[in-house]
Order: sequence, then structure tokens, then C-alpha cells
Amino acid sequence: MTRRLSPKQQRLASVPMFAACSPGELALLDRVADEVHVHAGDQVIGEGELGREFFVIETGRARVVRHGRQVAELGPGEHFGELALLGEPARNADVSAITDCDLVVMTSNQFSGLLDEVPTLARTLLRGMAHRLAEADRREL
Repeated sequence: MTRRLSPKQQRLASVPMFAACSPGELALLDRVADEVHVHAGDQVIGEGELGREFFVIETGRARVVRHGRQVAELGPGEHFGELALLGEPARNADVSAITDCDLVVMTSNQFSGLLDEVPTLARTLLRGMAHRLAEADRREL
């Protein structure tokens, strides 16, 4: 029997880092992730701040600004802040809501706790990241 993914699990599955996860692993990620609503104009993360959260956009649009210059506009299914899950680096951009947004958010503590609880998940994530890096290398050739 195939497990049906919830909308939040589908959003998580669209993130390259989580693409290799099984439905069961996505359910574990779903369990620790929260959903938040931000209003148009709200800053979600600030350039130079310490990163502790990762976000996936469920609804709405967000603007990414680096060094005062807009570098991207993100919409449903897109994500930002994933490096915070891997080591809490300083944020390299501002991200602000253009419209009201519903976001899936996972903190580095939630993520680390899940990896401690389910060590095999780390292997799955590494496979997904290795696949993404290999694809990026192919595009550069």
C-alpha cells in the first residue's frame, strides 16, 4: 500500500535536500516542522543574522535581497535557509514577504533531534544532497 503524502509532506519532498526521503521519513520531518503565517512586508530572515531556521513557502511570494540588491523572488514550493540546518551560518541574504505567506519552518534543533532519533535519515539526506551536487556539476560542464 502506498502512503499518501499530506500537502506539507509534498512541500518538504520538493526540497532537493529531502527529495530522496521515503514517505515514512517525510512523515517524520512533517512531525517536527511547524507552519507559520507572515504578513506582506514582514522580514522573515535578515542578512548577517545567525541562521537557526529553514523555510518552505506553502503560499505567497517572498523577495530575496543580498547586499541591497534583489537576487530572487520565491513562490510556493520554493525554500530558503537550508544551510541553517547544517551548521547555523550567518544568513547571506534578507528574505521578506511580498504577499501574505504561509511557511513550513523547521529549526536546527528540531532537525538535529530528529537525526539523533532516526540516524538512518542522515544517510538518506546525504544521498539526496550528493545527487543535487552531481546535477549541479553536470550543468556547469
